[in-house]
Amino acid sequence: MRFNLLPTDTAFYDLFGKSANHLVDGARLLAGLLDPGSDHAEVAARVREVEHRCDEVTHETIRRLNSTFITPFDREDIYRLAGGLDDVMDDMEAAADYVHLYAIADLPPGAAEQIDLLGKAADLTAAAMPRLRDMRGLDEYWIEVNRLENLGDGIYRKSLATLFSGAYDALTVMRLRDVVEQLEAALDSFEKVANIVEQIAVKES
Repeated sequence: MRFNLLPTDTAFYDLFGKSANHLVDGARLLAGLLDPGSDHAEVAARVREVEHRCDEVTHETIRRLNSTFITPFDREDIYRLAGGLDDVMDDMEAAADYVHLYAIADLPPGAAEQIDLLGKAADLTAAAMPRLRDMRGLDEYWIEVNRLENLGDGIYRKSLATLFSGAYDALTVMRLRDVVEQLEAALDSFEKVANIVEQIAVKES
């Protein structure tokens, strides 16, 4: 464990918490796409608003990083974690946008399960960020996120198999595949965040 003789800027912990809470908001909004008769344009617009707020937190994190002498852990890791959290929100925003722009009335097979996993991963991530202060209990977080991502891989493969079963025309397959792949990318990004947190914890232990 490293000891600093100078006080560190603890605001980074709060910023990571804000970013993670935005991911929770984004995942909950995505779940709105599953409601019958939901306005997909409105859902996409609200997810986009959350994505903008997440961007603002990321920019604030980078600005603070560039002006802070002593940081709670390695500067490179702060940058990577901030970017990783932002990437998750970007992926979720893209998924909602595809549903809206393609005018998809019925979400692709497996999308409900994918969105459910995203919500669970978002909750786990938000709960983990405060624990960066003492690095305790984080192993349960990255193990569970990895498990969720593995479940997501299976759902993703089954979804593709269904899409290419011949039940859909070629154009519909292309559109629905984009949604499925973007949801899978979001879950992958959650795992990348968990991996970054694991690397930080190992360094700081």
